[in-house]
Order: sequence, then structure tokens, then C-alpha cells
Amino acid sequence: MSVSLAAYELVPASVTPLIRESLGVSPSEAGLLVSVLFGTAVLASIPVGIVLDRTNSRYAIAVAVGLLLVAGAWGWQAATAGAYWSLVASRVLGGVAYVVVWNAGIDMVGRSFGPARQGTAVATFTASGPVGFAIGQVTGPIVAEQFGWPAIFPIFTGIACVGLLIFWPMSRGGGHATGTSAPTLTDLGHVVTNRRVWIVGLLGFLGYALYLFVNSWAPSYLTDDLQLSLELSGALVALFPAVGVVSRVTGGVLSDTLFGGRRRPIVLLSFLVATPVIAGFTAIRTVPVVVGALLVAGFAVQLCLGLVFAYVRELVEPAVAATAVAFLTSVGLAGAFISPIAAGRLIDATNYETAFLVAGVLGVLGALLAWYAPESESA
Repeated sequence: MSVSLAAYELVPASVTPLIRESLGVSPSEAGLLVSVLFGTAVLASIPVGIVLDRTNSRYAIAVAVGLLLVAGAWGWQAATAGAYWSLVASRVLGGVAYVVVWNAGIDMVGRSFGPARQGTAVATFTASGPVGFAIGQVTGPIVAEQFGWPAIFPIFTGIACVGLLIFWPMSRGGGHATGTSAPTLTDLGHVVTNRRVWIVGLLGFLGYALYLFVNSWAPSYLTDDLQLSLELSGALVALFPAVGVVSRVTGGVLSDTLFGGRRRPIVLLSFLVATPVIAGFTAIRTVPVVVGALLVAGFAVQLCLGLVFAYVRELVEPAVAATAVAFLTSVGLAGAFISPIAAGRLIDATNYETAFLVAGVLGVLGALLAWYAPESESA
């Protein structure tokens, strides 16, 4: 389910030139089709987390998949009709479905493992994100060529039904937290005012801003500046999220084993390695080096993107863990929401080189914040 959601999230970025030509929209308006889904998650995540702490996550996921199917069909109809704002509205509905499945999935996985393996388990679940991103980047242009670009919406949302069919019988009895009382409003308030939770949230913001910046605009950069075909650009940039399948799991394993449950060293390493590669990306003019840079940057950025969700759970009481995850999702995905739009405007006003340098500045801020971040209670 999470793989299909991730593919649905990012797939418009893989066919941005086709969307712009068909709908007659600007780069920032095309970027909105990706970022509006994350913007919706920013607004909906905390209310969803509060509900998940008080209800059955299993049923919530099933309802969310139903909403996702509606969003896919609606998106196809709007795109076929050339109705840009209706298409944006369909993505809002998809964003609600996304945040329910994501938060509930992390909550259920986190509750299924003890402290010694929780970082690895949660990071492994979040690896579904880069798998879906890679599938969207690679197959989006193929689907567009065979069926027309509007078909990307129902095809990728339909995959969620397969996930639901597998999930439903295997998740019986796992919808509710056990051994904890329902959180009070005071408990929930302590989560959103916790300084340590905010620091991890800001690290998530910066990490996701870098992640979505490269995923959203690297394909267009390779097409516009290096004159690569849309299909080749999508295939190359798919390496950036795809390497996260290994990277996210690695981040969890290293944190749980090599660093004894400490999360901060992995987050710091993530920003230190990714920042110079992203900042200097436009200086690369040959395809083999582009491939290497995408692999290194993708691996480094995603070392922390799965781990931070285990990190933030460990900073609060178990009864409000879903709310903490929802808070991190909200703040972190604010970076994912803002990044494609802001980058589009910056590229309009300047060029790709400036945009990648600004992304490098965000990486520097992430490294500085990680240096002063608190350590989790399980360390």
C-alpha cells in the first residue's frame, strides 16, 4: 500500500514536460501537483495522529485506500478534461489517504518490535517510499506513452488494492495499542510543545526538502540542460530514491547495532555526505558521473529519512507515539511541500545552478542542527 502511495505521490514529476505542454502551466504550477499532496499531509497529519491514538489503525487504513481509489479516478477525469484545479483537488484527497496509511503503518510497525530492533523495523517500512518513488520515476513516462499521461493517476492508485488484500488478513489484532491508556488532551499538548520533538521535526523538514527537490527537478534539469530524453532522465533520477531501499534499512541497522540505539550520529552523517554532492550537482556534465552523484546523494539523504520516525517515537510516552509520528510527518512533509514549489520559482527567476546551491545551504543547516540534536531515551 505504501509503495503505491509513494508512486502516486511523485509520478507527475516524471512527466512534467508533458503536463506543462498539455495543461499550459508554469514550472511552479506543475510542481504544485507533487507538493500539494505533501501540503495536505502537513495540515491533516496531526489530526490524523490524534485519531489514530484513539481508534483502530487497521480500519483507518482500509478507509484510506478507498479514498485513494476515488482520488485516482478523479485525477484521471480532471487531467483528461484539462481541468488543472480539479486535478489539484483530487491530489488533496490523495494526500489525506497518504497521511493515514503512512502514520498508521509506522505506528503499527513501531508497536510490533522492541527497542533493540525498532529503528531497523521502522526504517525498513519507510523503505517502501523510495521503492514507490523509483517505480513512479521509471514507469511514469512508459505509462504516459502507452495510455496518455492522465492514466498515471488511476494505475498507481489501483496498486494499493493489492496491498490491502495482503495486509487485511495478516494484520488482525494489530490495530490498537496495548498496555497504554488513551492519551488526554494534555498529553497530546505535551507532544506538540516538546522542544526535542521539534528539533527532530526540523531535521525531517530539511531532509525531506532535499529529497523532494532532487526528485522533482533533477529530471527536468537533465532534460533541459543536458539534453537527455525524458525516459532516460526519469530512469537515471529513479536511482536517487531507489537506493533508499538499502539506505533506509542501513540507517536503522547501523543505529541499532553499531551505535547502540543512538540516532543522532546517523542523521549527522546523512547531511554531511549529501550536502556537497547536491550543491555541486550542476557542475557534472557526463552521464556516468551523474549516475554516481545520484546514488551517493540518494543513499546519504535517506540514511536518516526512515530513522527519524523511530527517533521521534522514542522521545515521548508510548500512548502518544502515533501523535509524535504524525507531528514529525506534518513538519517534515512541510519541507516536501515547499521544496518543489520554491525550487520552481527560483528556477524561473534564476537557473538550475542557483537552485542546487540553495539546496546545499539547506544541507548545511541540517548538519548544524543534527550536531546539537538530543539523543533518544533508548540509547
